[in-house]
Amino acid sequence: MPLKPTPPASARSGSDNQLLIHALTSATHSPLTALTRRIADAGCSLAESRVATIGNEVSIMLLANGAWDALAKLETALNKLARDENLRLSHYRTAPREPNSHLLPYMVEIISADRPGIVARIVEFFSQQGISVEQLHSTRYLAMQTGAEMFQAQFTIGIPADVHIAALRDDFLELCDGMNLDAIMDPVKF
Repeated sequence: MPLKPTPPASARSGSDNQLLIHALTSATHSPLTALTRRIADAGCSLAESRVATIGNEVSIMLLANGAWDALAKLETALNKLARDENLRLSHYRTAPREPNSHLLPYMVEIISADRPGIVARIVEFFSQQGISVEQLHSTRYLAMQTGAEMFQAQFTIGIPADVHIAALRDDFLELCDGMNLDAIMDPVKF
């Protein structure tokens, strides 16, 4: 009887094997329960999750981790679930993120009258400074008091430790003043 090949050491360690899952579907047919059940049934753990209703759709991003054979079992279950014509599902194997202790986490919040190009210009500014955007959440809404169309965005950014924070904050606030945006930039406190 032939021997099965032994997986590499990195494939044997449960914490080193991760599967990123992304699902899109109508908000009325959220597959969150089905996805989390399949992760558990395969013997995997849910390491991270993001669920957002955007427009009339729900977007679900899940990061499962487990032994290589548990992830293979999960991939098979996900392939069966993906046959639902109302669900757009993709998944692929990934590796744990390397710690970035040289990046300082900061929160940026912007509020302004809504108009095109705000996010593009802010992201461009951070990119030019070598700053990573770790998370971004933005929304449009009508001001309760006046009915004006408003825009709000929250960024979590990673600032390299060698960047002079006061100078960066001054440059950022100057950009926001020029764009007529109300903005703050503070360290993440958790």
